[in-house]
Amino acid sequence: MRVLILTNLFPYAENKSSGVFLTNRLKHYQANGISYKAIAIFKKDSKLIQYIKSKMLGKYSTILKEVDGVRYEPVIVKRSVPSFIASELSFKYALNNVLHTASEIEKNADVSSYDIIHAHGMYRVPAGIVAFFIAEKYSKPYVLTLHGSDVNYMMKKWGNKYIPFLERAARTIFVSNALLDRAKQFGYSGKNAMVVPNGFDPSIFKPLGKESVRRDLGIFSPGYKYVGFVGNLNYVKRADKLTEIFLKIAKNVGRVKFIVVGDGQLRKKLEKSLRDEKLEAILVGRVSQADVAKYMNAMDIMILPSRSEGWPCVVLEAQACGTCVVGSSNGGIPEAIGFEEYVVEEGPNFEERFAKKVVDVLKNGYNAQRLIERAQKYTWENIVGMEKKIYEEVVTERL
Repeated sequence: MRVLILTNLFPYAENKSSGVFLTNRLKHYQANGISYKAIAIFKKDSKLIQYIKSKMLGKYSTILKEVDGVRYEPVIVKRSVPSFIASELSFKYALNNVLHTASEIEKNADVSSYDIIHAHGMYRVPAGIVAFFIAEKYSKPYVLTLHGSDVNYMMKKWGNKYIPFLERAARTIFVSNALLDRAKQFGYSGKNAMVVPNGFDPSIFKPLGKESVRRDLGIFSPGYKYVGFVGNLNYVKRADKLTEIFLKIAKNVGRVKFIVVGDGQLRKKLEKSLRDEKLEAILVGRVSQADVAKYMNAMDIMILPSRSEGWPCVVLEAQACGTCVVGSSNGGIPEAIGFEEYVVEEGPNFEERFAKKVVDVLKNGYNAQRLIERAQKYTWENIVGMEKKIYEEVVTERL
């Protein structure tokens, strides 16, 4: 089986974990008899846009062509300020970028030699639409996977224009039932829909022993509870409310340390507010997957209060370490958590209710083995096996 991967999701030199759920699944393709080429649709901005981004976001990202043995071949979409504005306002202009990108991909890959095209993402130069045009030209089937923001944000903007490309795919895959339901709200029929969640790597995310790993990390204090967060420090993840949640937890728990793993535009504000409130907090920034697993093991509870999620891989990763996750009711979080008692409904006084749930779990404890056993259904080996079965069905139908 030969698969041409087209993606809007890939690692950056400044953030190797960007699109990690795609990198991790591709690492398992070869073992499952799937050969592939991964094309990253990369927007190369003019120097002016780069300057603006660096001022607004503190950095400008560049694509990382290889990570953990997985290679991404970039196809460049150049953007000047006028073209950036035009593509934001006009779907027709964005479509011109799609056609140009399709042409460039043909120069980089022998499309006729692949059995199937699999697109991940429907962002500003949507991989799913690029896949459609290439598939039509070469009479190849295409599969589309939607991961979250492409439905929650891009379809909200251009849903009626995106839907035909979801409908025409041989299969349109969603990482959660919640995301599929959201797409249906925008008019998608669901007739070709499948749900295949993201997975985790059991060789990395596994129980390590909480006290020993805390000592190893140099954060051990006798009698302390440890509450953590792993993710991008932005509004969507509710990082703007982390200090408020932590403060409410600290007022009801004698001795507690907070661990924050991740980075983002809200990091400086978060650091200041945690310092002002004199909370015992450890901000470690972005770290390797192996170190993420260590910090997850160090936590008694990991929190995920996000305002929106497709399918948060961090939930399964934490559970595989034997750490309980308390999350909001938004998007695919309840499905990922799998236990109703650890989900807090969105609504009034959310932060207060969320903190209370964390305090209750800290006081009452939880069955770590039950969490570990549930997570094992979602190893990357199992997830890639599901995708391979879809590929085989689609190719057989085509023949």
